[in-house]
Amino acid sequence: MELSIVVPLYNERDNLSPLHEELVRVLGAAGASYEMLFVDDGSTDGSAEVLRAIKAGDEHVRVLRLARNSGQTAALACGLREAAGDVVVAIDGDGENDPADIPRLLAKLAEGYDLVSGWRTGRWAGARLSRRLPSIAANRLISWMTGVRLHDYGCTLKAYRRDLAHRLMLYGEMHRFVPAIAAEQGARIAEVEVGFRPRRAGKSKYGPGRIVRTLLDLLTVKFLSGYSTRPIQVFGAIGLVLGLIGAVWTAILVFEKIALGRPLHDRPALLLAILMVIVGVQFISIGLLGEMLARTYHESQDKPVYVIKEEF
Repeated sequence: MELSIVVPLYNERDNLSPLHEELVRVLGAAGASYEMLFVDDGSTDGSAEVLRAIKAGDEHVRVLRLARNSGQTAALACGLREAAGDVVVAIDGDGENDPADIPRLLAKLAEGYDLVSGWRTGRWAGARLSRRLPSIAANRLISWMTGVRLHDYGCTLKAYRRDLAHRLMLYGEMHRFVPAIAAEQGARIAEVEVGFRPRRAGKSKYGPGRIVRTLLDLLTVKFLSGYSTRPIQVFGAIGLVLGLIGAVWTAILVFEKIALGRPLHDRPALLLAILMVIVGVQFISIGLLGEMLARTYHESQDKPVYVIKEEF
């Protein structure tokens, strides 16, 4: 198998048949052996029935249905792990990515890259600044923190070499940080401009709550990519800074008590501020340690973050 097309989807019933038809035209013209792997992330809108009909009429189609809605990252991880092609291309199931861009990604990958990511240059054309500016700022922040300079981290349309696709360990909301995770493993990464189309039907699955989850996962990726094997440089630095501040502050308070006779028992605001700093640091540290344990668990056990309910 030369090429696998992975389509993670959730409640995209009305978009599946048009997307399948476009993929058939593009892949048929490419002249390579291929499969289309649709990963249904627990859809409840009848997407499974549409996929059954598509499967019945096309021997190139495989369908994996997850036992429950596990999130886009889990659906993508399932598709990447189960893909049989030498090259794996992931594309959204909502029709916003144009299958006609796939040959451009493959051509770039053939130049020696391990991962080629799409850049939706026309995504925010004509959009309000309130939508465009946060997207630009988020991509620049992610690029700065991860060290992998890309314009569009949120684009699902990507081409992977199979060995890289099978090595990636994804969980949480990590699908948007795939380039950074791949770079940690030494992958050569490129970016190609691709088209963007409004979805034909259905509703977007993105909401304000995803911003918070993205920021938290960004901290996780940064920590795991830079300090997972040397956490002392993080926690030790925090401890040294807090210890130094605490020691200096204590010395000042002792000096005021002994030399100036100022009482220390009537300063609850100071105690409360110190307590809040310590508790905040503890919570961040516990969260990062928890992420380390989760990563170690998933990788050492080779335990997927999805459960396949059915394959047909």
